[in-house]
Amino acid sequence: MNPNDGFRELDREECLRLLERAPIGRVVHTRHALPAVLPVNFCLDIDYAVLMRTSADSELAAAIDGVVIAFEADEVDATAHSGWSVVVTGRATVVTDPVEHGRLTRIGPRSWVASPKEVFIRIEPELVTGRQLVAGRTVYGVDLSS
Repeated sequence: MNPNDGFRELDREECLRLLERAPIGRVVHTRHALPAVLPVNFCLDIDYAVLMRTSADSELAAAIDGVVIAFEADEVDATAHSGWSVVVTGRATVVTDPVEHGRLTRIGPRSWVASPKEVFIRIEPELVTGRQLVAGRTVYGVDLSS
């Protein structure tokens, strides 16, 4: 992040707190050597790993298992020119342990497109960054609302 872009940089704790209230995020990965971005519903686990639930046969599960990916969520108020964006970078893994799968079935996110056989994907939060623009004002005090 460029410290001179006018946004306020968020620390890790602020980022994770904001992620807890976001219902939708985006998985950023590589598909056929090109960038791919997919919107997903998610939740955070007790250790702040990002959790997703998808079909065991999904292209997403196959593409990101064991791979370092990015995950982004945000909230924007276009009228007030304010909002935040958080990016989590880390290794994604399909949960294979039956006990862990059972636990996540009880507490994890519900798939919006249910399938007969579902898996959970964890993204370990190795790098967590974020930035915020509050009430249409940059850190320089420039008002963006006019």
